Amino acid sequence: MNHLALITKTQSLIASGDIVGAESALVALADAEGDQALMVVLAQLPPKDILAVIREYDNSKESVINLLVTPEQFARAVVLEKQYKDLTHSHLRGMLNSIIFRDGADPLAFMNAMGDLDGGAEALADYFAEKHSRIEAFARSGTFDTVEDDGEVMSETALLASAYAKPRVEQDEVADQDWMELAWILRYECPDLFIEMLLVLRAKARAFDAGLSFEDEAEADDGKVDTSETDRGNATPAARESDEESAI
Repeated sequence: MNHLALITKTQSLIASGDIVGAESALVALADAEGDQALMVVLAQLPPKDILAVIREYDNSKESVINLLVTPEQFARAVVLEKQYKDLTHSHLRGMLNSIIFRDGADPLAFMNAMGDLDGGAEALADYFAEKHSRIEAFARSGTFDTVEDDGEVMSETALLASAYAKPRVEQDEVADQDWMELAWILRYECPDLFIEMLLVLRAKARAFDAGLSFEDEAEADDGKVDTSETDRGNATPAARESDEESAI
C-alpha cells in the first residue's frame, strides 16, 4: 500500500469528521502489512491528526493505534487536547488511562515525554481537575484521604522540600489504572512534574473561582506558577520546536 496515499486519505477523512473511517483505514494497514507499517505512518501524521483518532477511544475494545502510539507521539498530541475545549476532560482522562496503562506500557516513559513539552503539566492538571482536593491531600499527607489532613495548602518551597519523601502507601495499593495510580507515579517517580502539575492545577482553580481564564490568571499571578526551579520548568529546545510545528 502507498503510505503517502494512506496518509492523505486519513487526513482527508479526519478533516471531514469521519474519525471512524480514518481509524479503519489505519487498522486496515496494520492488518495488511503489520504493526511496523502502521508505526511508520503514525510517525508521519501530524500530532493533531493522531489526537483526533486516539481521543475517540472506545474502552470496550482495544485500538491498534492506542497500542502502538509512542510516548513522544502521544505527548505531542495530548498537549493539543485543550483546543477541543472539553470542559469535562472526559476524553483526556480516557486517552491517558487507555494508553499509558495499556499492556506492556511504561507509564513513566509517557510522563517523561509529557514533562518535556510545554503544555504537558497543563494537560495533567486538566486530567486531575475533578480530584483537586484529593491531590492536595496526597501532596500534604501521602494519602488521598481528605479527612486525615488539616487542609493547609503547602507552599511551593514545602512541596520542593518534600519532593523525595518516602511513600506512605505503596503503588500496588492504588493500582487502579486511573487517577490514583497516575498521581502516585508522578509524585514518587516524577516529583518535579508532579509539583509543576499541582501549581498549574492551583492556578486553574484560582482562575475558575475568579471567573478568569487560566491564561489570564497566569499573566496576573506575579510568578506564582513559575516552575523554573523544577527540572520541568521549560521544554527542551528540540521539544519546543517539535511542539510549535505540531500546533501549526
